[in-house]
Amino acid sequence: MDEQMEFYERKLAFEIDSWDLKVAMESGENILVIDARSSEACQKEHIPGAINIPHRNMCVETTQYIDRDATVVVYCDGIGCNASTKGALNMTKLGFRVKELIGGLDWWKRDGHKTEGSAEGAKATTCGCD
Repeated sequence: MDEQMEFYERKLAFEIDSWDLKVAMESGENILVIDARSSEACQKEHIPGAINIPHRNMCVETTQYIDRDATVVVYCDGIGCNASTKGALNMTKLGFRVKELIGGLDWWKRDGHKTEGSAEGAKATTCGCD
């Protein structure tokens, strides 16, 4: 029983769902949302307030202005994409406290949360880093 409890506690320490992310963002928690997909995908549609750092570009230089006290939440398209996992690993290697958004942008939208970007139905904006 203890082993199973430890597994689920550790899992929750490293993952977040869209509902909990939305609540954390609205309550003013020190959260930074990173879209780990390509710049083109982010410009098309992204979570409001997210910045775009493609997982392949995560390094000391591209992350130097990120608040080290923030919890970084990394996402990608959804369960068929592993950019968020690669991004979470990269950000962890760079010394950040990281969580991965379960289901990515797909489940964010399925839960009824708004997006921004140039895609039909999304508000026309660009990602924070571009």
